[in-house]
Amino acid sequence: MKNICVYCGSSPGVTEDYAMAARQLAAQLVSQGLGLVYGGGNVGLMGVISDEVLRLGGRVTGVIPKALMDKEVGHTGLTQLHIVANMHERKAMMADLSDAFIAMPGGIGTLEELFEVLTWSQLGFHEKPVGLYNTNHFYQKLHDFLLHTVEQGFLRPAHLDLLYIETDPALLLEKFASYQPRHVKKWLEVKDI
Repeated sequence: MKNICVYCGSSPGVTEDYAMAARQLAAQLVSQGLGLVYGGGNVGLMGVISDEVLRLGGRVTGVIPKALMDKEVGHTGLTQLHIVANMHERKAMMADLSDAFIAMPGGIGTLEELFEVLTWSQLGFHEKPVGLYNTNHFYQKLHDFLLHTVEQGFLRPAHLDLLYIETDPALLLEKFASYQPRHVKKWLEVKDI
């Protein structure tokens, strides 16, 4: 692995714990020689993690739509910044540049990005690890809901197992390092997804 995509909020959240968690993840990335790929913003947790990776001497690649760059929320001090036409291009480029995905606390944009790459994993469009950095147990209720979808027959247990959940960034990256592709059947071969 060379680059980890991190999805996170453009807001800082209500407690400093979230920013602290972003700095801890940044430190883990840099200590392991991993580059950060993220949404290119300079606000909220996005700004915190990118600034910390840069402060520690790491590499940061941002991908931001032109409309957001024009609103002056783009980070201009990154190792590399790609300005794209729209959100679809942004997500596709971030996925292409990354070897794994982590969702930190965030809002509906973060959730949408997480579920897209998790769905792609389920369908066999990529074989890259996907994880939740569950700081402050932010994602506990989401995990409970996903267990409910399994219980109700809408999600297979093997597909839920595609999602790693950890409260410690070092443990999450350790799981990523030992990740073995599960060779989920391509969606065209699976009749009852």
